[in-house]
Amino acid sequence: MIIGREKEQRKLQDAFNSEYSEFVVVYGRRRVGKTYLIREQFGYRFTFSHTGLAKKNTRQQLQNFQISLRRQGYVKAPLPGNWLEAFDMLATLIEHSNDKRKVVFIDEMPWMDAPRSSFLSALEHFWNGFASSRKDVLLIACGSATAWITKKLLKNKKGLHNRLTYRIHLSPFTLSECEKYAKWQRLGMNRKQLMECYMALGGIPYYWSLLDKSKSLAQNIDTLFFSKRGELRNEYDELYASLFNHPDKYLAVIEALGKKKAGMSRAEIVAVSGLEDNGKLSEILDELEDCEFIRKYNAIGQKTKGALFQLIDCYTLFYFKFIAGNPINDEQYWSKSIDTPHYTNWCGLAFERVCLLHSRQIKTKLGISGIISSEYAWWTGNNEKGNGTQIDLLIDRSDDVINLCEMKFTKAPFKIDANYDADLQNKRARFVERTHTQKAVHLTMVCAQGLVRNSYADEIQNVVEGNDLFLE
Repeated sequence: MIIGREKEQRKLQDAFNSEYSEFVVVYGRRRVGKTYLIREQFGYRFTFSHTGLAKKNTRQQLQNFQISLRRQGYVKAPLPGNWLEAFDMLATLIEHSNDKRKVVFIDEMPWMDAPRSSFLSALEHFWNGFASSRKDVLLIACGSATAWITKKLLKNKKGLHNRLTYRIHLSPFTLSECEKYAKWQRLGMNRKQLMECYMALGGIPYYWSLLDKSKSLAQNIDTLFFSKRGELRNEYDELYASLFNHPDKYLAVIEALGKKKAGMSRAEIVAVSGLEDNGKLSEILDELEDCEFIRKYNAIGQKTKGALFQLIDCYTLFYFKFIAGNPINDEQYWSKSIDTPHYTNWCGLAFERVCLLHSRQIKTKLGISGIISSEYAWWTGNNEKGNGTQIDLLIDRSDDVINLCEMKFTKAPFKIDANYDADLQNKRARFVERTHTQKAVHLTMVCAQGLVRNSYADEIQNVVEGNDLFLE
């Protein structure tokens, strides 16, 4: 059963129903469900299916390809001497297939491109010289190494330039999709628990599949993160290594951003990470944004100058907060941490990130999904007292309204008091004064458990509750 992914399923079905050969690329971060989607969509029936080997040389990759050919019809396939021969054998297998639509699924394709293997030129020749000259081939390339997919396929300037016919980027689940998945798995979680689980795991389907329905949420987090053999305790290094061939520089950026909640400018990243400010850094930032680990956001009224980069991956944030540099030996650490200041601080930060990942749902609740809008952030430098102002989410609308969004995570409905009201009014006034906006600025509260109605709440134009983030 496939949870969600309706748009992606339609694209795959359209490619299958096409009158011509189609070249589809499916990509996204590790554990997001790429392989599962493709296999389920086609009922595990392929003319040819193959998975590359991690960190193996060209000869080993070719041996693996030979095994796949033999298992799927080319019984006497010899060991190919190079990738040109390997893809020629694949062409022979396709020619002898009785399938009306020849679906070829190559998973973890980036792993097959070992150094000096000439894999890419052979793939180009296979597509341009064989598959595209027919009308019955559906080639699906898949992989977690987003950097390779982007450079070698999506932005190819040689033989595959403009040859891809479908590009499918698989994003993590939304809260709504996680709720459906949890019901399917019979996890028995209410929305408050689903929210907290999302704050720790993000929307990665594989992580959710590890949850044990016989355990409470706290027990599951203890098992996954804090037990000696917890499956997610060491996921951090494996996650980035699977996406990038040389992850050290990517990790340097991620670890730098993990030190500052509000995000960092490019200059700050350079100063903290020790990386050089050059084209390679631009490439790293772009790829981390493509993988949805970070977001790049601009000050309202500015296109690129002064842009900040902010870490928004829920799993990575949880790892930095509770795992990295913390020699935890207590396998019930999480259960004992609930309601401590450390836990409460994390909840506030993590909820903000969840809100940023669900800005579409916020706009739906506000009734502005049909209005053209842009999302920004706004910040000021510290004043003489060391105080600055940060607004993580501004929705700048074409109907002359700006929603100034404040996010609050509490276990009970949030209550605005005199001090907080003064802070909100001051923040709005400073924003209007500094930006010289002529638009109406609406104070918008996004509260996990709703907002207590009192005299101060009357100053709030819009309220979005945690339940609203579960909108589809």
